Amino acid sequence: MNQADVSKLMTQLRFAVGQRHRKLRCPEGPEGRLLKLRKTVTGLFQNERIELFYPRADEARGYAETLINEAIRYGDCHKATMEMADYWLLNKQCVHKLFKVLVPRYQNFNVSYTRMYKAPREYPGYYTKRAVLELRGNPFPPLVPDKVQNRNFLHNVLLDEAKRAYRQEKYAEIAKNIKESEKINAAGVTTNKDEGGSSSEDEPEGKK
Repeated sequence: MNQADVSKLMTQLRFAVGQRHRKLRCPEGPEGRLLKLRKTVTGLFQNERIELFYPRADEARGYAETLINEAIRYGDCHKATMEMADYWLLNKQCVHKLFKVLVPRYQNFNVSYTRMYKAPREYPGYYTKRAVLELRGNPFPPLVPDKVQNRNFLHNVLLDEAKRAYRQEKYAEIAKNIKESEKINAAGVTTNKDEGGSSSEDEPEGKK
């Protein structure tokens, strides 16, 4: 067994899971809490982007990551993995989506399968931390603007034109300096030739 096969023997989460208290109080007890988490994981797999309270999003993210990781590791022919997917995904169409859509998408990923952003607070109103939880590679527009592909913005176009004009001015100045230096060098060469010619004419008269 090579090193690549040995690395598949253990579950590898792509992000750190901290040990801290979760504020997930539910009047229905632990069963109601698990039901809420199952609904959250199902909604994430079905819609690929959801907005909810931050503690529940942070808790459900770990279960979603584990479910995708186990599906990639064992596939749809493993009984325990299928039972886990059947338990966590209330919508059974999401089970098919997990193995046929998400597993091929994430099988070569080296980062986490999900992203989580802090959502803005609602004002006025009672302050509660909210978050946006999404699957990577979803078809929706990105929440964070791409700072690389923004060359068509007005200020970037103006800056590019200013840079181009500055370069042209510098290139013209460099070309002018080169021409002046060439003229100076040419004038120096002609002066040396004239001095050399006059001295050669004077030599025969001196000999006579």
